[in-house]
Amino acid sequence: MIGNRKPFVKETILNLVDDRQRKVLVTVARMKLTTRAHYSVKALLDLSLQPGYGPTSVKAIARRQDIPAPYLEKLLIEMRRAGLVNSVRGALGGYQLARQPGKISLGQILEAVGETIEPLPHHTADAKATEDWVTLTLWRQLHQKLKEALYGISLEDLYYDARSWQAACGEETSFVV
Repeated sequence: MIGNRKPFVKETILNLVDDRQRKVLVTVARMKLTTRAHYSVKALLDLSLQPGYGPTSVKAIARRQDIPAPYLEKLLIEMRRAGLVNSVRGALGGYQLARQPGKISLGQILEAVGETIEPLPHHTADAKATEDWVTLTLWRQLHQKLKEALYGISLEDLYYDARSWQAACGEETSFVV
């Protein structure tokens, strides 16, 4: 199923930045995913847990992950268009991953469902204000590091982080994300 374990996601992100950026990134890391992004990640994690990555019905995923089925169907269609999942017709059909979990990044999932992490899209720095340029430059650098981290975190990494967290909390391993 899922292969060798890479370093924890948090460690990966924090190793990408220097000390001055780390403080700001800790604040950025406290941001929450939108419901759209959260449900998309949960759905693909659920698919990654299927034996042989076989097809799973929308109803089954929705029931296990507590996601409204019609909303989930729309997200899965978007992810199919992006090449992250395949749809299989028939009584035993449903959705399945289009490639191995280690080959699907968090950034790809977010991009597939139209989520963006673009900073200050309509902001231009005032040429006379040095601090404005410094701030804009800092946010551009942080954006680049965050983007690298999101595209560097795979579905496989998320799976192992969830399992590690459950074990650390003394919880029985549950495949509900």
